[in-house]
Amino acid sequence: MQLSDFYYDLPQELIAQDPLLKRDNSRLMVLNREEGTIEHKHFYDVISYLKEGDCLVINDTKVIPARLIGEKEGTGAAIEVLLLKRLDDCTWETLVKPGKKARVGARIIFGGGKLVGEVIDIVEEGNRIVRFEYEGIFEEILDELGQMPLPPYITHKLEDKNRYQTVYAEHEGSAAAPTAGLHFTKELLEEIKAKGIKIAHVTLHVGLGTFRPVKEDNILDHHMHSEFYVIDEKAAETINETKKNGGRIIAVGTTSTRTLETVADENGMLRACSGWTDIFIYPGYKFKAIDGLITNFHLPESTLLMLVSALYSREKILEAYKVAVEERYRFFSFGDAMLIL
Repeated sequence: MQLSDFYYDLPQELIAQDPLLKRDNSRLMVLNREEGTIEHKHFYDVISYLKEGDCLVINDTKVIPARLIGEKEGTGAAIEVLLLKRLDDCTWETLVKPGKKARVGARIIFGGGKLVGEVIDIVEEGNRIVRFEYEGIFEEILDELGQMPLPPYITHKLEDKNRYQTVYAEHEGSAAAPTAGLHFTKELLEEIKAKGIKIAHVTLHVGLGTFRPVKEDNILDHHMHSEFYVIDEKAAETINETKKNGGRIIAVGTTSTRTLETVADENGMLRACSGWTDIFIYPGYKFKAIDGLITNFHLPESTLLMLVSALYSREKILEAYKVAVEERYRFFSFGDAMLIL
């Protein structure tokens, strides 16, 4: 399967730069796999496609202000550090720009010395292991000095950093938002519950590996980076009961999907557990856990587009994307949504 099989042409002006004033006013493209139809709705209409007894699975990870701007000790050269994975209380795997200024032993000063990082190792793909020195609570310092790590295709400044969080974000640890969940309001979630639809919380801390470009022509040669997930007893029980009672499991986002598919047995049953997943889902994959998916529109030739193409068919998804371009849908993180049932 070739990388070029997942290419589509996207005009630059369709990449959403700002969130809408109201989260659930985004557009919603509904794909019915059984009937082969495409409908154009608004996100608040999603409730009419959910049935009593279904279960919506949401990823309650919280994005940390993982982007730090500092200066190299001794030279004052500007250095950007992006926190990727916490290794212990004081040590993180990071992406550092420019990397050539961050050799082992280099020290980086943030906030006039409130936080100091020392590069102690260089690992896979040039990522730096940085050990931090500080007084007080790291999370509080990060909240003061850090910035939200918006994707590179968003060039506008985000006025309200809470708009890059879901309304149900709870467990800190992500370097990027699970963007399919950005469309939900608390009111819409309450309406969904009132209709008899269960909501199960899972956690997957989104790393930048999710968005890393696929560079190999043969997609099977692509290596996915691992991300940490948690499924607790309550979520596993809710999802398993839904399955046993004939309800559908609708995943909100590719991150929830990857979490469920990592843990599910051949019958789609889950157990409470936590761990690391590097699951790569592409056409040919047989889904075990999910029956439907709410997702955003993804970058050409991305692993996320490959996952969505595995749930429907590559041809049908690319056809839907072509329609989305013609209909002037908004793409990517702050863009519109798609429901596949």
